Amino acid sequence: MTDRELTLAAVDLGASSGRVMTARVGPGRLDLAEVHRFPNRPVRTGGTLSWDVLALYAGVLDGLRAAGREAGSIDGIGIDSWAVDVGLLDADGALLGNPVHYRDARHATAVPAVHAVVPPGELYRVNGLQHLPFNTVFQFAAMRGTARFAAARQALLVPDLLAYWLTGARVAEVTNASTTGLLDATTRQWAGGLLDRLDLPRDLFPALVQPGEEIGRLTAEARAETGLADVPVIAVGSHDTASAVVGVPAASEQFAYVSCGTWSLVGVELAEPVLTEAGRQAGFTNELGVDGTVRCLRNVMGLWLLQESLRTWSAAGLPADLAELLAAAARVSAFTAVVDPDDARFLPPGDMPARIAALCTETGQTPPQSQAETVRCILDSLALAYRRSIRRAAELSGREVEVVHLVGGGARNELLCQLTADACGLPVIAGPVEAAALGNALVQARALGAVDGGLAELRALLRATQQTRTYLPSGSAQAWATADARVFG
Repeated sequence: MTDRELTLAAVDLGASSGRVMTARVGPGRLDLAEVHRFPNRPVRTGGTLSWDVLALYAGVLDGLRAAGREAGSIDGIGIDSWAVDVGLLDADGALLGNPVHYRDARHATAVPAVHAVVPPGELYRVNGLQHLPFNTVFQFAAMRGTARFAAARQALLVPDLLAYWLTGARVAEVTNASTTGLLDATTRQWAGGLLDRLDLPRDLFPALVQPGEEIGRLTAEARAETGLADVPVIAVGSHDTASAVVGVPAASEQFAYVSCGTWSLVGVELAEPVLTEAGRQAGFTNELGVDGTVRCLRNVMGLWLLQESLRTWSAAGLPADLAELLAAAARVSAFTAVVDPDDARFLPPGDMPARIAALCTETGQTPPQSQAETVRCILDSLALAYRRSIRRAAELSGREVEVVHLVGGGARNELLCQLTADACGLPVIAGPVEAAALGNALVQARALGAVDGGLAELRALLRATQQTRTYLPSGSAQAWATADARVFG
């Protein structure tokens, strides 16, 4: 380990915006600052919902230029983003159209075709993934027969695609590759037998790299665009949840995490996957983490329900100030209405308050009568889903859970944090909000020699430098158990 401090650029891409952050990292120091934020606005053309990945890349370049200008120099770059979506390259390495958005409805149409070749139980024993209709394996099946897929010679997940444009190197970072459904959860390599059975060319999938490996260095073109020097691009936990779990300031192994943003990823950190039929039936996934760990977790719909509600109200000219709505929701009686936040009707964009009201009516409940009641319904329902997921993760893995770490944007939501503590009957430590960017920076810093040690040492640095807030459980445990049974049976 070197005694000098490094300045690192952490590119963190979310479903609605991207950010470039600079981190100053060294012994006893971990400072983070946002230098550039840019929108991530999906676009629908020809009936397909796609990511405007060139606009995202332009935002990354602008952010790296701003980072270099403010910091003077940058020692490393790491990129993390959401999972599953891919860009296809032709024989010349050119992008064959924008990556299709995971919320595009076409992916689900391919599920029966995949399951006809590899039944769900067998698929789970290989890839260990929770069934989600947009997993990359189903996206590929939906692409079959298209001119784009026929011309494809390589597939790159979004952070790998951006790293390719920065460096010229084509690789697949393993934590994100594990979300595709095409990686063997046991061998941690591409599942060749599965690729063959699904008639997917093996050379479509690039070589795997581990977090901490150097992908490459900025090309002359990238240096000209950003004003940076010969900077290495380091593979981090390029699935943003993998980086966020590195950014959990846990003091022991007896923790559960809720990485809370547009999606909520709820689970425990393990050494080996849980590939049992019980795990599959419970909807648990086994995604790879940094340092050979496994993220045994369940995807919960997350703050998407709240975000879409705010968007719907704003479009209708209704009040949509989040702070005011949360304050009003805190005054609403608990469990006035509760729903399963993972109901499939909540996945696509649209009028979320109307969908919530419809589900309440179907389940014999009085629908929310105000915006505040809708917000309280969403937060009570999310807390119940976190409770159920954490308890099930502990049962499936045998891992005792003593504390819940809630990281990401949801850590700012005081009502959600308190409801999560009440629902789980456990202390909730909220923060850091920027867990993904911090985890990204820590993996870079270790690779470049500014810090050393394993996850325990990286998390000790987080505890020493980052602010958190603890919420202790209160209220009636029986009331939460009754609500749990009401929603999930």
